[in-house]
Amino acid sequence: MESTDKTIATRMAEKICSFSEDQVTPGALAWARAAIIDTLGCTLAGVVEPCTTLLMKTPGIGEASGPALVMGTANRVSMLDAALLNGTAAHALDYDDVNGVMGGHPSAPLLPAIFALAEDQRLSGVDLITAFVVGYELEVRLARAVHLEHYNKGWHPTATLGTFGAAAASARLLELDVPQTAKAMALAASFASGIKANFGTMTKPLHVGHCARNGLLAALLAQRGYESNPAAMEREQGFFLVYNGPGKYDAEKIFENWGAPLEIEDDRNGLKQFPCCGSMHPSIAMMLQLVREEGITADDTDKIEILTHPNRLPHTNNPDPKGALGGKFSVQYVNARALVDGAVRLGHFEGEAVDDAYVRSVMRKISAGPYPEGHADAGNQWGAEVTVTTSSGKRLTRRVESMVCRGGNNPMNEDEMLEKFSDCAIRSLDREKLAPLFERLLTFEKIDDINQLSSMLEGSQKLLS
Repeated sequence: MESTDKTIATRMAEKICSFSEDQVTPGALAWARAAIIDTLGCTLAGVVEPCTTLLMKTPGIGEASGPALVMGTANRVSMLDAALLNGTAAHALDYDDVNGVMGGHPSAPLLPAIFALAEDQRLSGVDLITAFVVGYELEVRLARAVHLEHYNKGWHPTATLGTFGAAAASARLLELDVPQTAKAMALAASFASGIKANFGTMTKPLHVGHCARNGLLAALLAQRGYESNPAAMEREQGFFLVYNGPGKYDAEKIFENWGAPLEIEDDRNGLKQFPCCGSMHPSIAMMLQLVREEGITADDTDKIEILTHPNRLPHTNNPDPKGALGGKFSVQYVNARALVDGAVRLGHFEGEAVDDAYVRSVMRKISAGPYPEGHADAGNQWGAEVTVTTSSGKRLTRRVESMVCRGGNNPMNEDEMLEKFSDCAIRSLDREKLAPLFERLLTFEKIDDINQLSSMLEGSQKLLS
């Protein structure tokens, strides 16, 4: 039995430092590659969004040149600034991958931090993937220890737990020893932040930019001997008691069956097929199924009822969304779009699309609520039931028990991934660059120097002054 006289940070550090390239299974490699491709596409789309461009124009950010690319631009900045900017861009459209255990987005906190570090250190694709997998493992294991209390209290797990993941991945890439890595974990405990009250605003993706930067910063500081409390996780006024409260966490779940199997191989990992909050994807899929299989139209619809887990409603039951970001967190809006257009695309969250008068009229037919008590799926976080009542009084229902976006037994195929990647990347790269870039990404683990890929991600515009 593993000794428990060590601090939590030290025990996490031992797991991180002992993780090797040989532990990356074929399944883990395949999902890591898919997640990296997906995250890079989302970043290339998000770099032109206001939450990123305003950040770029903020004094003190990106002013110093450095080794790390702001993806989709011609700018190279410091590692920390690149992690901040690319992390914000990766989550700008809320289109990045999700993990059902974490209750958030696992890759956006990780990739911007370690990609910048790999550019500086001229590391390989295998190096980056190994660090990515161990960072993924830690942030999801930590989620097992603190959820659902952590999520329900209002913390944004992508940012709070992602800070630890980014620190772990960066520490692994820097080859820190156990004491150094433990210091990085304790620093991450102070750096973790992000509240769900800011969902639906530019601040949500900024959470992710900060957590990528803070995770990298924690590892860089620890490498230089920066001091932190080794018991910062479990001591009085430490992370667990402050963020969750007494009796509201189980730290041992971090270490139970670590890496056996790897969290990145779990069926509750998913890529987003739709560019909006992942909590709404099950209902969108069911609405599209009704459109395809029953031929329903908006004009022939009298009433629509959407039932889901009550934890999904506080940030998605939004019948009057304001602007594009509000639309990304409105179960009424996205399902109205699915019914009207037979799809939910990036263009549906641009300009005045959310205020389209016809779509708004359809939204008024939609009600959203929790599963009733005793419902078969009441304990499932990722299910949905959609019932449409037609003008003639016919009731049509579709239900999915569990759907964490596209993953598990229903992954996106290569063509679907290319379609999404191209739709994203065209926003900052020339069209002729897209196919060669995607082909190179399909063999990510064979890259000898990440800078070979970095040059392919470079845009033509210099966006920072």
